[in-house]
Amino acid sequence: MRRPLPLLPAFAALLLLTACGSEHGGTRNGGVGASGSTPGAQVTEPAVDGVRITSVTLPSASATLSASGGGPVEAERLPADPGAGSDISAAYEVTNSGTEELTYTIRFEFRTSAGEVMSSEPVTVRSVGAGRTVRGTVRRGMLEPGSSLVTTVKVGEVTKVPADEAPTEAGVCPPSGIRVSADDGDAAMGLRVVGLVLENCGKRDYTLDGYPQVSLLDGDQEPIDGVEIFQGSGGISTVTGFDDPPRPVTLKPGERASAGLMWRNTTDFGTAVDVPYVRVRARSDAAPVTVTPHLDLGTTGKLGVSPWRNMPE
Repeated sequence: MRRPLPLLPAFAALLLLTACGSEHGGTRNGGVGASGSTPGAQVTEPAVDGVRITSVTLPSASATLSASGGGPVEAERLPADPGAGSDISAAYEVTNSGTEELTYTIRFEFRTSAGEVMSSEPVTVRSVGAGRTVRGTVRRGMLEPGSSLVTTVKVGEVTKVPADEAPTEAGVCPPSGIRVSADDGDAAMGLRVVGLVLENCGKRDYTLDGYPQVSLLDGDQEPIDGVEIFQGSGGISTVTGFDDPPRPVTLKPGERASAGLMWRNTTDFGTAVDVPYVRVRARSDAAPVTVTPHLDLGTTGKLGVSPWRNMPE
């Protein structure tokens, strides 16, 4: 069974890359050496899960760059108003040292000298072959005038899953004809709910009957034990739709269905369970899709799953 590898929106960024040898992945919101910027300054920094910042471009010729002790890249002098049209960009490289093709999602953090994250820029790098390296550039999103100076660029979080299990981006329909994704979730008083969304992007009707099949995976690619997965609420809480009986749902092309994952993140006795990856099958014969909603299950040991339902237009 193929499993994801260990762990990852301001502006959503998507670099569609064909991993073949050492490649250039393109630019996120601009490029190194843009008008009014200094050339990219080379930096040395340890990689985070195969992702490394290699250079940073600053917004004025008078700015300088430093990095020491393996810490984040730091711009020492910047214009007084970082939100008035000047940006920092960082060149990076992604190296897949594993044995299978992977898709990476990376969160780059643009921080002040005090460590405050002023901009968090997500980038998806698709289909990086085993032993391959791809390169790209991420640019900080524009900030409001008067915002604090950004002085550091750091790799915040990295998730990576087998390329054939990665959710497809909007506008691209996989061969299965269905697109599965997870939303940002909702939280209230320790209760957590994450939605799963299935879109029929193909040309034929697609029928669901019952519950999505979910498997919980840890950061070391292994199944997580000690969590009971319920069809329905499992007594976790009373949430609309979770304990409704399942019924057939037929989606015409362009229509969507939703299901939900519910848990409590309360911690009592025992070891809290953290779930970075969830492998989802829409139905028993469907290809798996691995999503990264990051479930903090606390010590309750329960996860409820609601049945598929039509989503209103």
